[in-house]
Amino acid sequence: MSYQDGWDALNLRMPPRVPRTEYSLEGHWDVVRRVTGINVTNQSDAETKQRGSRALIKAFNYDFIWSVLIGDGVFGDKRTDMGHAVYADGGGDYRAIGKPLFDDPEEALKMDPWELYSPVDEKKAVEDFNTAYKRNCEANPGAVNMTGIYVTCISGLIAIFGWDMLLTAAGTDPEAFGALTDRYAGWVQQYFNALAKSEAPVVMVHDDIVWTQGAFIHPDWYRRFVFPNYKKYFAPLHEAGKIIVYTSDGTYTQFVDDIAASGVNGFVMEPTTDMAYIAEKYGKTHSFIGNADTRILLSGTKEEIRAEVKRCMDIGKQYPGFFMAVGNHIPANTPVESVLYYNEVYEEMSRR
Repeated sequence: MSYQDGWDALNLRMPPRVPRTEYSLEGHWDVVRRVTGINVTNQSDAETKQRGSRALIKAFNYDFIWSVLIGDGVFGDKRTDMGHAVYADGGGDYRAIGKPLFDDPEEALKMDPWELYSPVDEKKAVEDFNTAYKRNCEANPGAVNMTGIYVTCISGLIAIFGWDMLLTAAGTDPEAFGALTDRYAGWVQQYFNALAKSEAPVVMVHDDIVWTQGAFIHPDWYRRFVFPNYKKYFAPLHEAGKIIVYTSDGTYTQFVDDIAASGVNGFVMEPTTDMAYIAEKYGKTHSFIGNADTRILLSGTKEEIRAEVKRCMDIGKQYPGFFMAVGNHIPANTPVESVLYYNEVYEEMSRR
């Protein structure tokens, strides 16, 4: 692990090697056992799992640890539980779909988060951000750590309403849904104000604004109600000198310019977002992280895995802020040999 390489890349100072991060791999216990020699399984106790995960992160030389603090838990039970499909080893993350918070789109459109949720205690929020950041630094001292916000705008509305009601409400009255979005953004601004006062020099902003096909509301709507709120969110972060890294799942290529204009310093993306476009237009001014396709590790040959790493390196290696990563996680059903070969090829190609 190299804090310096990660920090230099985020600050657009070309490190001698391409830094990297990964997502979920430290919970792939077959890989953890193979790489670290620690006898850890899905049934192991929390301390053994933690020790194994940290050892894997160190062995695979993560330079950047993705982390946020503020998720849908801030809504308490006033949200829609959309359930969770099986992802983790052993399937312990499965959760059935719960009851939606709203059944009527007209009622949903009237929702006022200032009435539904408690005001944020800024002093406590700052303390919580600092605690999370320090905890991350203690867990992985050899990498760049951070804290941040998951439910920035659209992701928060998804958590509150669920997909069905969100799409129904947005389709019923886009203007009213935009006004609702502004109200929500005003409430979440409290967390951004607190994040600006935290000790973390790097902050993660997560917002799933699209799905794989791209925007699910007309692009003009995003430009009226999402990106102007981003600028408000990010203003105190910039004033505090934070490095802002942005993540969205799905295909956000059509909004790359809007996101850049809102004030982010770096992009995290899945394979369907056009990393070449980001590199060509923003590679000298922004960091970017990605975006090998996990499906190739899941079912591809060694030749295909090598070609995918080379694709990413050919795009990113010439730019100072590029980090290598598999862009949509490495889940527990990925073959161990494929993961090991991917890492071998990364290490081979990472030196500049």
